[in-house]
This record gives sequence, C-alpha cells and structure tokens, in this order.
Amino acid sequence: MSSSQPFLVSSPISPAAGRRRKSRFTYKHLTQLGNSSTTCPLRVIAHIDLDAFYTQCEGVRLGIAEDQPLAVQQWQGLIAINYPARKFGLNRHINIAEAKKLCPNLIIQHVATWKEGDEKWAYHKDAFAHIATHKVSLDPYRLESRRILACINDVLPAPPIQRVEKASVDEVFLDLSAQIHSILLERYPEISGPAPYDDPTEFLPRPPTTALDWNTDALVDLDVSETEDDDPDWDDVAILLGSEIVRLVRAAIRERLKYTCSAGIARNKMIAKLGSGHKKPNQQTIVRNRAIQHFLGEFKFTKIRNLGGKLGDEVVSRFATDEVKELLSVPIEQLKSKLGDDTGTWVYYIIRGEDSSEVNARTQIKSMLSAKSFRPTINTSEQAVRWLRIFVADVMSRLVEEGVLENKRRPKTLNLHHRQGAQMRSRQAPIPTGRPIDESMLFDIAKNLLGQIVVDGRAWPCSNLQLSVGGFEDGPTSNRGIGGFLIRGEEAKAMMPSGRDTDGVASTNDDELPEKRRRLNDGGIQNFFQKEGNKS
Repeated sequence: MSSSQPFLVSSPISPAAGRRRKSRFTYKHLTQLGNSSTTCPLRVIAHIDLDAFYTQCEGVRLGIAEDQPLAVQQWQGLIAINYPARKFGLNRHINIAEAKKLCPNLIIQHVATWKEGDEKWAYHKDAFAHIATHKVSLDPYRLESRRILACINDVLPAPPIQRVEKASVDEVFLDLSAQIHSILLERYPEISGPAPYDDPTEFLPRPPTTALDWNTDALVDLDVSETEDDDPDWDDVAILLGSEIVRLVRAAIRERLKYTCSAGIARNKMIAKLGSGHKKPNQQTIVRNRAIQHFLGEFKFTKIRNLGGKLGDEVVSRFATDEVKELLSVPIEQLKSKLGDDTGTWVYYIIRGEDSSEVNARTQIKSMLSAKSFRPTINTSEQAVRWLRIFVADVMSRLVEEGVLENKRRPKTLNLHHRQGAQMRSRQAPIPTGRPIDESMLFDIAKNLLGQIVVDGRAWPCSNLQLSVGGFEDGPTSNRGIGGFLIRGEEAKAMMPSGRDTDGVASTNDDELPEKRRRLNDGGIQNFFQKEGNKS
C-alpha cells in the first residue's frame, strides 16, 4: 500500500517546533513497532467483522436488495438475521412463524444441504422438511470467507509485514504494526535515523502535527483525565494510520465482493474486537490509548474475550458485579486470593485494557468435520453407511478446495465418532500415503471404522455420527523425501518418492505407518507459516 495518502494535518516546521517537549515514546518503542512486538505501546491491531455474514452471502448470491429484511433458516430455526430484519424485533431465538408475523415481507432462505447421491451440496426449496435425509452444508459461507481473506491479503503488503489471523468464518485480526512502522519512517525522516548517542531509550521528538483527521470513524471519547486540546503523540498518529489502512481494506471488500464489514482499531486484540462490535453495521471504531478506560468502563466484563462462560460466572459470583468499572476498584491481591494468582493477575490487567496476545498469521486449517445428529435416531449399519457416503462427499469437496488433488496439502488421519445414548465412541485410522486421496479411499476407511464400532456392540440406536480428517501436511513440493537431500534442483523434485503403496483400508494400528516415514513427511513448524489464502 502506498504511504503517500494525506492521513494527517501537519503544522509547518518552525524553530519553535524544536523546542517542543519530547514524546512519551522512545526509539526502542519504534523498533518494537517494526518487529510487531506484543508489548509495544505503539502497537496497532484491527479486528474486522463481516456484518450478519450468512445473510449477506445469501443476499449477494440471490441479488436481494440490501434494505430487504432477510433471514437464513436451518431446519425449523433461524441462524442469521440481517439488520433490516432486526428493526422489526427479530432475533435467532424466535421461530419462523413468529418471525413472519413480526415482519410479513421477510425473505427466508434455507441453508444448502447434502443428500445421498449428490456430488455437491445444493439449495433445496423444501430442505426444511427433510431433516431426516439431508445434512446441512455451510460450504457456501466458507468459500466466500476464503474470497474475503484473499481480498484482504491482496490489499495488505506481502508477508512478513502482513499479519492476518482468521479468527472465524466471518472475522479476522490484523496486526498493522510493521506496516505502520514503515510508513512512519518514510513520512517522518526525523525519526528514521539512529537514536541520539545510539541510546534506544532516548525519547522521540513529538510529531509535527497539531490535528488529526479521523474522517468518518466512530472515535471513542477520551478518558476523564485527558483532553483533545493536547497535541497528539506517536500512538495517536500510529492508530490513525491504522484506521486509514483498515478503511482501504473494507472498501476493497465492498467494491470487489459487495460485502460490508465493521472494524475496531486499538492497541491489542481484546479492545479491537470490542471496538468492531461497538458501532454496526458498516462502521469502524477507533479506541486510542488515551480512551481505553473510558471505553471499557461502559462494558460488562463478561463481554471481554475469555472472560465469558464459567470464568465470567465465577467472577460475577465472587464479586457481585459484572461491570468493568466496579471491578476496577478491587485490589489485585483480593482478585488473586479469590481467583488464584494467575487468573486474578490476568483479570486485573485485562479489565485495564492490557492484552499481549499475538496475531497468529497461520491461516491453514487443521481439520475438517462433517457430522449429523439424527432425529429420529438411526438403527442399522445400512443407514449409517448411507450417511458415511454423504460425509465423505462433503469432506472430499472441501479437500479439493484445499488443494488435495494437486498434492498441495493432505490429511494424515481419518476419525469416526459415534454416539449411542450417552456414550461417544471414536475410532481413527491413518490415510495411506502411497496413492492419491479420493472418495473411494475415504469411504472404505470410514466403513472399516464403523465396522469396528459395530463389532464392539451397543451401536444402535445411533443419535450422532461425525467424520473428520486431520493432521494436515504440505505436499512434496515443500516436504521433500530423502532424495531431496541427495540431489539438487529440478531433478530432485522430479525424483521425489511418493511413498509406498498400502493395502486397501488403513488399519487403526499406528505400527503399520512406519515412524521414520512419518517423520520424513513432517515439514515441522514451518508448515504453519506457509501463505495460504484458502482457509476453511
């Protein structure tokens, strides 16, 4: 991205500027920014959240006007409702009849489903009436999510400056620190040189800026002790640059793919995520360092990442409040005594906006799952086998998207989970490495695993089946066999061994997959850092 755009309103350079007081930040902090350090006070993190994503996917696919109330149906319930429909009081807890009563012009689209014999998921008008014979497919949304991720990656600089974490199908975190660092050095040469006396603890000069143009952002008010009359410091400049970068990303998603998204920009992941939900839809919220306490003071702490669920309930129970501003008055020693040293310390700092969690740039998937809960239950192996065919087709279609046919990546194991009553039983088998993965191979392995569960007894009635593949590894273009260490260049690639053929269905016995061969095929931790835009 070009750094020549007019982000700032600057004051002219004058002799008085040299006499201005120093910045609160040092040359060391500036170096930390370039290294994307999680403890850098100049750090800038963004969270991008697609607005009512499933409904947007269906609206774009069907060409429905954006102001038309729209909901996405799964069986007899609603799993997504767009913002025009929410104005009528609709939410995911009401049934379809109530939704239509509240909003007569509501369009309802059922999710895509698989049925036996299908080679691909499809949209069926009467899918809701076939819960016993159809299986939900969320693949349309996964595919759109990949397109959005690819668009984001295209707008941002190439790795390693680019740091994008796909947090879910409809949200991503961006660490913009390194990109902002490069823009700062280009635009402000006075801070690009070595520190005075080569001392990194020397303070930076103040920015030559008297006003910042926040454009149309939702700007959170400053803390009580702060004032807008104070000249901005480098953390304000950095977060402003971050807001402009995110605005470009959101505009690209809108222009190229027709989706709107909201965003939060702050100094860490926790605050950025709260920011993205602060003003929706299609807005972005800026939480400057000087505004963090004011911003958090309006929240229930159960809304903070990792402070919901059981931990949040425990804190509420022990301190009789769920408000951040009330919990702030509790001393750290009291938090530690009631919650334990580690948890109490973490809670003390997190409600003060301190979060050093990293934006994890790994975007490759670790596993794929296809599952079905049966209502009514199934009672025979024949029924289960028919569902296994659907599961295998579902998984295989996603493996194709992941590049398994080109041997870019492939899973190492197949897992089958079976529920009978309150008992869940699981079986696992390695996927043979000596031949290409196809539906026939996966289906044979799945049937073998089902047979093992049936032989053990008490298999029926079955209320749930789950088929998954995992242990993904890169293909031989990056994971070379021993021949790659002996011969160099293109000849080595051509001579890479593909592995030994194995017989039919893989056994659950790991001894049948030699440990040495598995180690040679394991590319190590670098597998997690390959650039991959097609994450499921």
